[in-house]
Amino acid sequence: MSHVVAIEKSITDLDALRRACPGLGLEFREGQRTYNWYGTHVGDYPLPVGFTMEDLGKCEHAIVVQDANANTYEVGVVRRRDGKPGYTLLFDFYAGGFGLMPCIGKDAGRLLKEYSAEVSIAELKRMGRAVTKHYNENGDVVLRAKVRA
Repeated sequence: MSHVVAIEKSITDLDALRRACPGLGLEFREGQRTYNWYGTHVGDYPLPVGFTMEDLGKCEHAIVVQDANANTYEVGVVRRRDGKPGYTLLFDFYAGGFGLMPCIGKDAGRLLKEYSAEVSIAELKRMGRAVTKHYNENGDVVLRAKVRA
């Protein structure tokens, strides 16, 4: 079965996405042109908007689980096809992505939180702030920014 979804959040900063990966046990692979998934769309789940069956499994970059086995699914980082700028994330969540979903979270929520934090950290640093990052008891990212002396 194939359950490929596209994440609605637009990814516009690939460097921030790259920085978000290691803390989640992931590796950003620049230029990897395919991502591991079931391999066939069987029609049991709608295609992501703007994508065809032939598009699935193809990408501009990929995110993989570090030290994964050959069956673990991957995330495709793909240029958006809905007319908006940036990239979207495509992945197959069937059977937990055979180890992918614990790393990226439901609907890629863990990955998107880390990505958003990295975007914010970069912006705060551009503004001259010193930034620290930690996690609260719920696992949420907490940023603290101070004006540099």
